[in-house]
Amino acid sequence: MRHARRRVVRRVTRLAAVGGLLLGGAMVTRAVASETPPITAVPHTYAMESGQTGADLVSRLGSSRTAGTWIGTDGKPVVAVTDEQAAAEVREAGARAKVVGHSMDELKSATKTLRSAPRVAGTAWSMDYRTNEVVVQGDSTVSASDWSAMTEVADGIGGFVRMERTEGTFTPRLNGAQPILSTGGRCSAGFNVTNGQSDFILTAGHCGPTGSIWFADTGGNNQLGKTVTQSFPGNDFSLVQYANGKAGDGAGVVFIGNGKGVQITGAGDPSIGQRVFRSGSTSGLRDGQVTAVNATVNYPEGTVTGLIETNVCAEPGDSGGPMFSEGIALGITSGGSGDCTQGGTTFFQPVTKALTDLGMQLIVSNPAAGGASPAPSATSAQAQGSIAPGAASPGSSAAVEGAQGTPLLSRLTDTRNVGPGLLVVGGSLIALVATRYIRSEQDRKAYQRYYSATWG
Repeated sequence: MRHARRRVVRRVTRLAAVGGLLLGGAMVTRAVASETPPITAVPHTYAMESGQTGADLVSRLGSSRTAGTWIGTDGKPVVAVTDEQAAAEVREAGARAKVVGHSMDELKSATKTLRSAPRVAGTAWSMDYRTNEVVVQGDSTVSASDWSAMTEVADGIGGFVRMERTEGTFTPRLNGAQPILSTGGRCSAGFNVTNGQSDFILTAGHCGPTGSIWFADTGGNNQLGKTVTQSFPGNDFSLVQYANGKAGDGAGVVFIGNGKGVQITGAGDPSIGQRVFRSGSTSGLRDGQVTAVNATVNYPEGTVTGLIETNVCAEPGDSGGPMFSEGIALGITSGGSGDCTQGGTTFFQPVTKALTDLGMQLIVSNPAAGGASPAPSATSAQAQGSIAPGAASPGSSAAVEGAQGTPLLSRLTDTRNVGPGLLVVGGSLIALVATRYIRSEQDRKAYQRYYSATWG
């Protein structure tokens, strides 16, 4: 009976040791495979390819012969040109041409004149490439006298400056996906970025000054980190350094609600006409189109330039939240007018500008390690090299779980588990060797007892 129990114990010990070897090996292998890959190239989407084609043509023809580019309803690039010879070159390159009356040089000159005029809070302007106009907007806070003064400036520029009054007010959307809270209010987390040593949340600059402490809960029990860099006004971005230095699991995924997220695979600049998506802690996932780039907004707190203008709605609390399309990070929510009931205009800080100024890299998703859903299959339009803006998607989906709900596989594939994995492997090897040694010693003693009894 005693020998039978010993055999059972030895067998269980061997199985446990072998299991430990397999578990430790999986922890080390999967953890190493899960390390955030270096960003060597930005994945290309169909919108980006069309936008790049248009941008290349504009660069080649020059700002005196062109007036911007955008993505048409068929997904192909359109270039505004000022003469028929330039139009012929555009068509030869496979894009569509639109002959207009004012060049990019003239449009830029108009915006320069507007900037030099006395600043009026509640106004914004941008270049509308599709109508070949500079559009000046004034919200409900702009007085009749101020609007009249700006109209006089616009009339002096020429007939290609369009004046528009808009409902609501141009304000930063303070109060994205996930909510972050401080004594200054509530904002939304944007994208996770890194300098190679520590991880940060890239969010809106107006959310709080340097030194602001951010929490993930209203009770102030779960501290996320502290704002270490802020740029506002002028720009609208800031960095919140994680309290523990690391973003943790799912750093390359943005939350879009109902436990779901979108994998972020790179950063880029949007094109006018491109379909984009925004996620925020107040209004969730919303979509629309880019209507202008290099927009200027005169918030009550100060002027911000170089923004992306869209018709995507946003509400207070969405500030800092991410804007993306087809898995590419494009912007972080700055501000705008209106709401998600009536609609409105929303402005975004370009991600590429923020990353360059801050010297940061975007933390991207690793589909191979994360087990995310594959990207949608190509349509016939995609096979032809273009995709209509309305057919664009946010990107590949991925599950989003809180820290308490992190699955075992995610914990095992954490890069921080390389060391523990090696310890498990080492301990299992020692247990296996010890088991073999104990068994051999028991067999040797049994052998001695048997022959001692036989030969006396």
